[in-house]
Amino acid sequence: MSAMMQPQIILLKEGTDTSQGKAQLVSNINACMAVADVVRTTLGPRGMDKLIHDDKGNTTISNDGATIMKLLDIIHPAAKILVDIAKSQDSEVGDGTTTVVLLAGEFLKEAKPFVEEGVHPQNLIRSYRTASNMAVEKVKGLAVSIEGKSLEEKKSLLAKCAATTLSSKLIGGEKEFFASMVVDAVLAIGTDDRLNMIGIKKVPGGTMRDSFLVNGVAFKKTFSYAGFEQQPKKFVNPKILLLNIELELKSEKENAEIRLSDPAQYQSIVDAEWNIIYDKLDKCVKSGAKVVLSRLAIGDLATQYFADRDIFCAGRVSEEDLQRVAAAAGGTVQTTVNNVIDEVLGSCEIFEEKQVGNERFNIFSGCPSGKTATIVLRGGADQFIEEAERSLHDAIMIVRRAVKNSTVVPGGGAIDMEISRFLRHHARTIQGKSQLFINSYAKALEIIPRQLCDNAGFDATDVLNKLRQKHALPSGEGAPYGVDINTGGIADSFANFVWEPAVVKINAINAATEAACLILSVDETVKNPKSESAQGDAAASAMGGGRGRGRGRGMRRR
Repeated sequence: MSAMMQPQIILLKEGTDTSQGKAQLVSNINACMAVADVVRTTLGPRGMDKLIHDDKGNTTISNDGATIMKLLDIIHPAAKILVDIAKSQDSEVGDGTTTVVLLAGEFLKEAKPFVEEGVHPQNLIRSYRTASNMAVEKVKGLAVSIEGKSLEEKKSLLAKCAATTLSSKLIGGEKEFFASMVVDAVLAIGTDDRLNMIGIKKVPGGTMRDSFLVNGVAFKKTFSYAGFEQQPKKFVNPKILLLNIELELKSEKENAEIRLSDPAQYQSIVDAEWNIIYDKLDKCVKSGAKVVLSRLAIGDLATQYFADRDIFCAGRVSEEDLQRVAAAAGGTVQTTVNNVIDEVLGSCEIFEEKQVGNERFNIFSGCPSGKTATIVLRGGADQFIEEAERSLHDAIMIVRRAVKNSTVVPGGGAIDMEISRFLRHHARTIQGKSQLFINSYAKALEIIPRQLCDNAGFDATDVLNKLRQKHALPSGEGAPYGVDINTGGIADSFANFVWEPAVVKINAINAATEAACLILSVDETVKNPKSESAQGDAAASAMGGGRGRGRGRGMRRR
């Protein structure tokens, strides 16, 4: 009898919700599939855009997977993993963010029936990891190197990669125009890895075709005082002085107090203040610089002083722009005007102030080190220019990656179909259940060409059958064939210059497989009452008032 009187075990705080087992895993898979469904329609050249309106009233129109995922503000813990892989794909290679979310969602969708039938998730994970490694090796095997080509050939190849990326964006209609601009910008900064050396400035008005590339630095005219208009607005081969000090009369800080025994001494203190500023300005002029830029304010006295001596000045230049001028012109930012030597001055071939739309821009071109470039974007609506900037960021990242890892693979779903065929073929040589799992992994990869067709309004089943037949040819000539977006048939992606860097595909397959395996390996979710109340009382009431279920015997409700 005493054996039956077990004490009640209370393991977790009251109100804690634990869900475990098969149902829990299926619920996580469903959440991830729901996230994949949100970005599904944005894939490819015929992808649709999403208009996202946030709580502050800001409107964003985008079809960039990472941007959409960031703005969605997802609270489901398992689905957040997909947001993370989209962000990591964006920071690592810049493009393929929608692809990586779609693949992860599809891997989980294919795993779902096996989980429901009672297959242990670790068996699935093992097979998926094996399939992923084989897929990555196959991508490397199919990749074509663009090394050893002349600069002109390389430029055109890189432009093709950039155009493939841009074709799925809002500015896809002008992809050739922007692709060559992006390639020039990336090649201008050379081996320098810092992306902020490519500036993108947005000026509303005009058309996209009015956008232009400056081989150097361009930034908006800063706040200016009287006397600014008397300064010259164009110099040839000027010396440039970069400062991080204020050039204006400053009243003493911290309520400084000066005691005078004689009112006549007051004038000497005022004179001393004026002498300090004049001394600073005099030293700037003596340095021989014709353009003076400062991170801090340049006051009205200094502006007039420089104007009288035919020197251009701009104060309150942003830190980023000042650093880019320093990198391009070869100067160093100074924190004092004492002992300014020629070595710290920068130079450029031409400096001019130019009107762009209703903004005035200071443009430094023909810089000696040439380690920077600026793209000035024009366009109608603000949201449109914002999206154009995001699209160019993707293209810049892609070209940068292609310059470093100079191998490309055919796009348009061709590489996905080829890996799928290869894995299906391999699965037939394996015994046991893993044959089914690798087959399902291969089937999941077909989501890319399938979705490209769906988004373009073509019959996906018909196109995929043609692709399967072409890729199954024993000669291997069908490997580069992918979806032809224009005709709704199939075409040789390599011949049509639909290329993408191999690193994009490799990263997407790795990240998507890792995410799918991570979600499959979770068998229990524990929600403590605090995190639940943070999601609002509505969520708590929907869960039946946050029923507490401890491990062991059920907990009594109080």
